[in-house]
Formats: sequence, structure tokens, C-alpha cells
Amino acid sequence: MSEYMGNICGTYDAKEVGFVPGSSSLHSAMAGHGPEAAVFEKASNPDNKVFSEPLHTGHGSMAFMFETCFLMKLTDYSCREENMDKTYMSDSYSGLKKYFDPNNK
Repeated sequence: MSEYMGNICGTYDAKEVGFVPGSSSLHSAMAGHGPEAAVFEKASNPDNKVFSEPLHTGHGSMAFMFETCFLMKLTDYSCREENMDKTYMSDSYSGLKKYFDPNNK
């Protein structure tokens, strides 16, 4: 599955930093993606008081996503753009901690 998404206005809840209105991202099939490390940690913390009651996350925000089973790729022109974020993957996911333990049943 490939997905193309964009942020129209506000803050996108899975990418709270850097995914400003007008931003978009393309994740082709088999490309790792998901919430940035800080968002994952906040959502994974059972002691986080924010999750003791229902939470509305989309107030003042609007994003879109298109998914397809076809492979998508960037054009050569788009890869030469000056405002392309070349550190997106390393900045977003380098702080992820490993929680999975295959020996823990």
C-alpha cells in the first residue's frame, strides 16, 4: 500500500513538529512510516493523564490521505526542490525506542 498525505491547516496529530500546513509526504509500499518518536512516546505512556478521558485531536486541523495498491514515486523535478526535507526519516524516527520483546508472552 502506498500513501500520499498532506496537511491543509493546523497540526497533524502524528507529526506535531515540522509537518506544517502545505506540507505533504509520500510513503511508497514497504516504506516505514508512522507517528514521530515524541508522539509515539506520549501516546504509549499509560501514566499520561491526557488519556484518562476522551480526547478530541482534530480541532482546527485538516489533513488528507490517498492510499493505493500501486507504487508511487516522486518526479525528478520534485526531488530537486530546495524545500524538500532530506532529513525527514532520520529526524522523525531516530528517537524511537524498542519495546517489543519476542520472549515476553
